[in-house]
Amino acid sequence: MNWDNLELGILAPAFLAGVLVLSTHVPLGLQVLNRGIVFIDLAIAQVAGLGVTAASAFGFEPEGWRVQAAAVGAALLGALLLTWTEKIWPEVQEALIGVLFVVAACIELLLLANNPHGGEHLKDLLVGQILWVSPEKLIPVAILYAAALAVWFALRARIGQIGFYVLFALVVTQSVQLVGVYLVFASLIIPALAAKRFPEPLRLGVGYGVGLGGYVLGLAASALFDLPTGAVVVVALLAVFVIVGAASGLGRKPMTAPAGG
Repeated sequence: MNWDNLELGILAPAFLAGVLVLSTHVPLGLQVLNRGIVFIDLAIAQVAGLGVTAASAFGFEPEGWRVQAAAVGAALLGALLLTWTEKIWPEVQEALIGVLFVVAACIELLLLANNPHGGEHLKDLLVGQILWVSPEKLIPVAILYAAALAVWFALRARIGQIGFYVLFALVVTQSVQLVGVYLVFASLIIPALAAKRFPEPLRLGVGYGVGLGGYVLGLAASALFDLPTGAVVVVALLAVFVIVGAASGLGRKPMTAPAGG
C-alpha cells in the first residue's frame, strides 16, 4: 500500500471523468434495463472502438477530428442498424446485439493483426486509461453530455426508438474513449441494477450514489495498491452494488398470503 500514490492532480480528473460518464449512463442504464437490451452498450462501444481502430489503421492521428468522426459515424451506423433490426425482428434483438458485438470485435482484431502495438491498443480500448484523462479533454465531453441530458429529460417520451439509439450512440462513443469498454458497461448496468429494487422516485438517486461510491472506492484502491484502474473500478462498483443490495434487504423473505384466505 502506497499512500504517496494518492495524487489529487491525477485522481481528480479521473473522478470527474467518472462523474461525467455516470451523469448520462445511470438514466440510460435504467432505460436499457426496462427495454431488456442489456448488452447494447457493449455492442455500440465495440463498434465505436472499431471506428477508432479503422481510422488509426489509415494513419489518422489518435486525437484528430477524423478519428472522432470515424468513431461517431461507426456508432451511429450501429445504432441505426439496431433500430432497423428491432423493428423487423424484435424477438431476437438481444441476440442480434450480441452478434454485432462479436463481429465488430473480430474485425477490430483483424485490423490490429499486423500492428506491433495492437495488443496495447486493444487493452486501452477495453480497460481504458482513465488516470491519464486531462481536464481540457473533459470540457467538450461535458458540453456534449449536458446537451444529451437536456434532450433525454425534456424529450425522452417523444424521441422514439431511433432517437434513443442515436443519443445512446453519441454518448457511448465519448465514454469509450474516456474510460474503456468494460467500465462503460459497468457504469451503465451495475448502478441501474442496484437502483432497480427501489421505488421509482428513488432509482436515479440510488444509481448515482452507487456509481459515485464505486468510482471513489475504485480510484483510491487502484492508487493505493498500484493496480489497473479501470478493472479495479469495475470490481468496486460491484462491491458497492452488493452492499446496497444487502442494506436494502435483498435477501428478505417475500410476503405470503394470510392463511385461510
